[in-house]
Amino acid sequence: MSITLSSAALPVFNRFLGNLHHLLSKAQADVATRGYDEQALVQYRLAPDMLPFKTQICIACDAAKLCVARITGMDAPKYENTENTIADLMARIDKTLAWLQTVPASALDGLEEKEITFPVGKTGSRTLTAENYLKTWALPNMFFHITTAYAILRHNGVALGKSDFLVGAGQ
Repeated sequence: MSITLSSAALPVFNRFLGNLHHLLSKAQADVATRGYDEQALVQYRLAPDMLPFKTQICIACDAAKLCVARITGMDAPKYENTENTIADLMARIDKTLAWLQTVPASALDGLEEKEITFPVGKTGSRTLTAENYLKTWALPNMFFHITTAYAILRHNGVALGKSDFLVGAGQ
């Protein structure tokens, strides 16, 4: 069987957003166990010019939903970016996963050569084929932000390992 856009996109987005949810559940447990203010995690940045943890989660979700929406022409759900707790961030992941479940494979497959123009930075844009957009922009972008969220949690002492990132709760 050949690889299709749906098989390259939907299972990967679903798996790694699910794993991200798992990371946040471990962060929530760490906050409860060690008794600190969860805002220490929610607002944390690894560097002063870096986006905070909460934004890393939002962008990971947006990378998935916007990729699928741009390729299929479907309307992606719009979120207000008002998440300020770990529970809020977990709910955002849940909403994104729920929406991805509504996307049929047939909405993606066969659109590999469709041109996708998307914003880059504050004022730029870029155009790629749907296949290249998925493989070289959307998936790496999601992985970047999930990895950054993982690094923030690890840096702050949340007990996570590689299997939490790769396998999530399915260990």
